Amino acid sequence: MKTIKIRLTVLFLFLAFACLAQEVDITKGDLSILKGESSINVEMTYEKMAVGDFSKEADYIKKRMEDENKKDPPNGDHWAAEWDAQKKNYFGEKFTLGLTKTYDVKIDKSAKYTLIVNTKALEPGYQVGISKKNAGVDLSITLIETGKPEKKLAVLYVERKAETMWRGAAFDAKSRIGDAYYVDGQAVGKFFKKNIK
Repeated sequence: MKTIKIRLTVLFLFLAFACLAQEVDITKGDLSILKGESSINVEMTYEKMAVGDFSKEADYIKKRMEDENKKDPPNGDHWAAEWDAQKKNYFGEKFTLGLTKTYDVKIDKSAKYTLIVNTKALEPGYQVGISKKNAGVDLSITLIETGKPEKKLAVLYVERKAETMWRGAAFDAKSRIGDAYYVDGQAVGKFFKKNIK
């Protein structure tokens, strides 16, 4: 009986850690070029981004604006402006905060190398009472020499973190999505720390 309890405990812990795993894969090149670099530039892009159930971001924005304007007519325009501002600043700040938390590097626009972080898919998630769905982002990250985007030195893919009950409890989408970028940044930092030698 004691052996069964131990096996069940080990199985539960394995499943819990498997759910927390973040998938980062390198699909082209290698990261050894970053060895010894103390700074890096990060640029955020959102080309061909899917959002939630929408394959095109423009369709998501249109629907959200319509929904917000039904509640209160100026809200849709305010929401769209806020969404654009979050993409330009907040999401990138959260990603770089996570990256620098787990990998010792400074973010600097004049750095020799640049990470172009493109969001392929974004799940905004939700939090209503005790019901929730975590936000998540899938990223493709291209390493280039700053100012030379035509030459890809390495390409990584970051798959969104699995749904867990321990993360992402925020009622506003901005905080949930920001958390998802932060978690992806941490995963990339850990991947760099492990693979740049």
